[in-house]
Amino acid sequence: MRDLYEMRLSDAQWWACDIPGNIGWIVWLVCAALCWKDGVTLFSVLAVLPALLMLLGVAELISERIAGLGRVLPKARVLRGFGALTLGGIMGIPVAVYGWMAKSGGHLPKWMLAGAGLCALFAGLCWKGYRRKTEQ
Repeated sequence: MRDLYEMRLSDAQWWACDIPGNIGWIVWLVCAALCWKDGVTLFSVLAVLPALLMLLGVAELISERIAGLGRVLPKARVLRGFGALTLGGIMGIPVAVYGWMAKSGGHLPKWMLAGAGLCALFAGLCWKGYRRKTEQ
């Protein structure tokens, strides 16, 4: 039997985490794309890895919805979904701070810091909401 994990957050808690978490990764992706309009810089290159992790997490979560999976998921799917989003957000924080300190991208690093923080916090809360499913 595979390790299955069950979401233990209520619907209200889920929405309270889902909406700001979605805002976070969307802000990061938009700002990361805008970083490239001025050309290739160290900051724009560094912004790609958190963006890729966030995209991986979002793609996994969408595939779970398409497959009709509910609140019970295999451990690998939980890690690919919320784990990747959380890690992308965590990695984005020092990247945004670097951009801010290096004065790269104008105001984008401030927005990216907010986006990374929202993504890391709220995707992390969703991730922590999963607990190993007990036999019933």
